[in-house]
Amino acid sequence: MTPARTICLGFLALIAVGTLLLMLPLSTSDGTWSNPITALFTSTSAVCVTGLSVVDIGRFYSYWGQAFLVLLVQIGGLGYMTATTFLLLLVGRRFSLRDKIALQQSLDTPGMRGGLQLVQSIIATTLLFELTGVFALIPVFAQRFSLGESIWQAIFHSVNAFNNAGFSLFSDNLIGYVRSPAVNLIVSMLIIFGGLGYQVILEGYLWLRSKLRRSPERTVFSLNFKVGISTTLFLLIVGTLALLLTEFNNPGTFGPLPIADKVMAAWFQAVVPRTAGFNTVDYGKMTATSLFITIGLMFIGTNPGGTGGGIKTTTFRLLLSCTQSSLQGEEEVDLYDRQVPNTLILKAVGVTVGSLATVIGSTALLSLTDPGIEFISLLLEATSAFATVGLSTGITAGLSASGKLVLITTMYIGRVGILLLMAALLGEPKRSAIRYPEETLLVG
Repeated sequence: MTPARTICLGFLALIAVGTLLLMLPLSTSDGTWSNPITALFTSTSAVCVTGLSVVDIGRFYSYWGQAFLVLLVQIGGLGYMTATTFLLLLVGRRFSLRDKIALQQSLDTPGMRGGLQLVQSIIATTLLFELTGVFALIPVFAQRFSLGESIWQAIFHSVNAFNNAGFSLFSDNLIGYVRSPAVNLIVSMLIIFGGLGYQVILEGYLWLRSKLRRSPERTVFSLNFKVGISTTLFLLIVGTLALLLTEFNNPGTFGPLPIADKVMAAWFQAVVPRTAGFNTVDYGKMTATSLFITIGLMFIGTNPGGTGGGIKTTTFRLLLSCTQSSLQGEEEVDLYDRQVPNTLILKAVGVTVGSLATVIGSTALLSLTDPGIEFISLLLEATSAFATVGLSTGITAGLSASGKLVLITTMYIGRVGILLLMAALLGEPKRSAIRYPEETLLVG
């Protein structure tokens, strides 16, 4: 039982438990047993913090079912090993070396030291942001619902937003709040901070604390912080401008909105592919160009260590830097006056190729199981499942049972990660002691 297998099997166990809970008559609004595939799909989507759903969450599930869903999203967002570590800390159990290695791989940290303290910081950060979101959303929902219902709506949407899940209790998701500055701002900020990654947030907090205390020491940001923040800002700005241009006069999305609301809607639709499945416009009415832009943003995803999916912003930036170095005839890849190790470059290439293969394979299978659906919708659905986003053109509920199983598998692969899954299936990689002679070949 290697650490990689521990994490992968842990997610499978959590999905299985969630499936059983969501199948219970207690969880459905009509008090009957749920369809196993429906329960499995919803549980996988929650644990993998995706947000794709084959039913109307607000109407199909009772309060117990919705509570189970929030719990699965919370555990899935924290990660299996983080949640397990927190529970073990509560009961006072000592950690074995295998536990520490599994935690280190789950958090993608360079070493095992400070792992337990990092878990405590992650839990505290999560609670801080989610509670802030709850208190900020209660006054907004109180305009339409009673106080008790407003509190539950705020809890449900805050947890889903920070964990980049995208489940909503409204039949039209957040389309009814397309012109609400409060909802657009609060939800988008929760999504962004959830996707930044805990280590980036903590590093930013330490910098802010030193500034407030007027510490004479100069803060040196890590390469991970610089790349994550700069790439996130770049994608948000470019995504907003691109979607504003392509949807500006679309009568089914931005067309009827005033100019200020168009900008706000473009901003929100640029944020959610990072990777939360909320939407304030109907993606089924978007232009093909906008859908391709959304697919690109979804595939890139969030920062490593965050609650979202995709190949990650650092991988995307590293590939761009590799291309730049190749075009300039350089043999090394440098970022912010730091040389990137070749092992990281190989890892980035492996992640990208594996991710592309997964999305292509998933799309091909969906085109076989559901041949009557438009290709762009299938591609968006497959990318959304792999990047654990949850955006859809509205085809999810109408997919065949085989198509739903394809998406379930794709969501799981996207959540645990290509490299971790391969390590679980094939065993931990071992370095070969053999060095072969070098030879060139034609490329490009």
